[in-house]
Order: sequence, then structure tokens, then C-alpha cells
Amino acid sequence: MLRKLTADDWIAAGLKALAREGFTALKADVIARRLKVSRGSFYWHFADIAAFEAAVMRRWRDVMAEAIIRDLERLAAARERLPRLLRLAFDADPALEIAMRAWAASDTRARAVVRAVDKRRLAYLARMLREAGVAAAHGGPRAQILYWSYLGFALSAKPVTGRARDRLIDELGQLGRGNG
Repeated sequence: MLRKLTADDWIAAGLKALAREGFTALKADVIARRLKVSRGSFYWHFADIAAFEAAVMRRWRDVMAEAIIRDLERLAAARERLPRLLRLAFDADPALEIAMRAWAASDTRARAVVRAVDKRRLAYLARMLREAGVAAAHGGPRAQILYWSYLGFALSAKPVTGRARDRLIDELGQLGRGNG
């Protein structure tokens, strides 16, 4: 018996297509072929491609910001959060981040989602630094430096591995120390 696809199945396939091929791959017929179903299944769950794209954007926001923040908040000690975040950020495949930002360059809806995620990430970083003992006057600038470091890494699509990654994480982790 064939399993019926859910909207979540389509959205997950959309995220994969976005990461692998970019936003131009977010088409009902392209994804239906990959899922080995008819386009009718797509229209059962989404009124049109715009509704699907909006759902993919919401999922990107959840996966790339909200789920990570929820994970970090489970750590009891505030000082453990930045090292964990840096490991997650610099161990991750940047393909989805790159694809979403490329989409945002030509789509106002995607641009609004990316800006909202940037704002959310920066606010969380600043709060995390304050909770770890960084003086309020230094939290915002340090959060910005950390975020720019992540974006530079992600958008360069140049992997950093092994000792180079560990040293980078250690150096960036210094910004989370409660001195100043």
C-alpha cells in the first residue's frame, strides 16, 4: 500500500530541492517527479506555488533559527550555549543558507523572511552573550561580529575542518567570555 504524502513531506522535499538546486527548483511538477507522485498530491496540500513557497520559507526559519534556539535553551548553563552554537554553525552544510539568501536577492517575500531570521539570530546572540556575563555595551557588537563570521563562512561555501575549525571556534568563543 502506498503511503499518502503530507504537507510536511512536500515541504521537506522543497527544502532539499532548495538546498541542492536553488529556488527555481520549487515547482510542483519537479518535486512531484522526485516524490514519484502526481501533481494532484501537491494541490491537495497547497492552493498554489506561492502557498508552497511560503511554507518552505516558514520551515527554513524554523530549522535555521527557532529549532537551534530551542536546542540551545535546553542547556542549563549560559556559558555552554555559545560553544554549542559555534559547533553547530561551523559543522553545518551551508547549502541551505546560501540558497535561501540567493532566493532573497530576487524575491521580496524571501527577503523579508531572511531579514526576520537575521534579526532573530542577532537578538538571540546578544541575549546569550549578556546571560554569559558579557557587559551589555559589548553584547551587541560582539553578536554582530559572531554573526558576520558565520555568514562569511556560510556564504563562502569554503569548508573549515579539523584543527582550523577548532581554532576558529576557540577564537570566536573568546567573544563570549564575560570580560568587558
